[in-house]
Order: sequence, then C-alpha cells, then structure tokens
Amino acid sequence: MEFEDRCHKVQEPKFDCLLFDLDDTLYPLSSGIAGHVKNIEDYMVEKLGIDESKIETLGNLLYKNYGTTMAGLRAIGYSFDYDKYHAFVHGRLPYENIKPDPVLKHILKNLRIRKLIFTNGDKDDAVRALKRLGLEDCFEGIICFETLNQPCPPQGDEEPKIFDIAAHFAGSGTADELPKTPILCKPNVDAMEEALRIANVNPHKAIFFDDSARNIEAGKRIGLHTVLVGKSQRVKGADHALESIHNIREALPELWEEAEKAEDVLYADRVAIETSVTA
Repeated sequence: MEFEDRCHKVQEPKFDCLLFDLDDTLYPLSSGIAGHVKNIEDYMVEKLGIDESKIETLGNLLYKNYGTTMAGLRAIGYSFDYDKYHAFVHGRLPYENIKPDPVLKHILKNLRIRKLIFTNGDKDDAVRALKRLGLEDCFEGIICFETLNQPCPPQGDEEPKIFDIAAHFAGSGTADELPKTPILCKPNVDAMEEALRIANVNPHKAIFFDDSARNIEAGKRIGLHTVLVGKSQRVKGADHALESIHNIREALPELWEEAEKAEDVLYADRVAIETSVTA
C-alpha cells in the first residue's frame, strides 16, 4: 500500500508540460535575426501591390488588431499562398546569426518534463532556428502555423474587395466591428485552445513561456501558468517574469524539486524491492 501511495505521488506532478514560444523567447531578436518586419513590408508592396506610403500605418493596425500582420491581411481581404508568404518573409532571414546555446540546452535536457514549441511562425522557420540553437532534440514537437491553419483557397478572377481599416478607425469604427480573420494564431484565445487540444495539453498543468504580453494575457485566460520572458516586471496575466530564458531554474525551482523528489521516491522503492528480494 505504501509503495502504491508513493507511485501515485510520483505520477501526479503539478505540471506535466512546458510550452515555449520561439522568437525573442528562446533567443533574442537582438542576436541578429531581426528583419522579418522589413520582409513583411516588402511583401506587402511587391506581392500585394499596397502603396508604400501606407505600409507603416497599415502594418501597425493589422498587428495590433489581429496578432500578426499576416492574419490581418487575410481579414481585410487579401488572398495569397501561405507557403510563399512564409518563404518570402522567413526564407531570407540570416539564420546564420543565431548561435548555439549549450547553456539552454543543458537546462532543457535536465527538465524531465514534456516540452513543446508553440510559435505563430511556419514549421520550416522553427526547425531552422532550433537547429542553429542546437536545441532540435530538446522538444517533443512543434505547434506552428501549419498545425492550426489549412492552405489558403486559391483566389478567383475577381478583384478582391479590400476593407479600409485605416479609414475605419479614422472614423467612428471600433475593433469589434472589424472583419474576422480565417487565420488562427496567438493571441487569439480560440487558436490557443485549439493548439492545446491538438497537442493534448491540459492548460491547468502546463507552463507557457512567451515574450508577448498579449500572448501571456491570453494564455492566462485559458488557464495556463504563464511566464513573461525578456522582462523583469510582470504584466497582467503573468505569473512570473524572466529577463532571460536562462533564469528558469531561479524562477521555477519546483520543476527541479518535483523531479528530484520523484527520483528519490523511485530510488527508495527500488532499494526496498531489491532488499526484500535479496533477503
């Protein structure tokens, strides 16, 4: 009976999954990988024919109201191939500027708990970044753009009708009146719940690491334990704040304590079993 009680305690940890954002969470954009914003702007001009003078205002409005510029572009009426968009925006990034992080790899390898990447980016972007960091074998899987979204349906011959979001807000329009996007991405709560469902993650037993205050707040709304990365002060919805992902152990020592207790219990039980067999 005592052995069964011990096993039950080992099998019921407080947390059983860690969810990590990628860009500016596992590595800082200051490492030299920044440039995707410029690539998005170039795509809007070169591929969608948007007037260059409108790009900055439009991009800011789309990002603010839809979570990503891509989601906003689809919402207001633009249609494009998602794979080609990602290839244009991420394919030209200088991944060689991302350096291996053996310290983080050691930390992750010593966390004997399920670990997943949860990024708004495409899978190829995530895989390339993780390989550069030397962390490709540290995670069970990647929740990415393709996980949550089907390919964009081909555009017909008709000229797309574009919703003028700038004029909408210049008048008396509100965010509640904006057209919906077909793209699922953070910080959309529905998208985050769907991601957890697909990955079979219980939000109440998972810790979510992200550099975005909006994503953190959304994560808290669906029951996740949240950690804001890259900041020293907590924001609304954040249970912890880390200036660096390397500070996980200092902020969440219980992750190591639970693992050590589990090992101690299992070791004690093995010794007890071996002793009784020997006797």
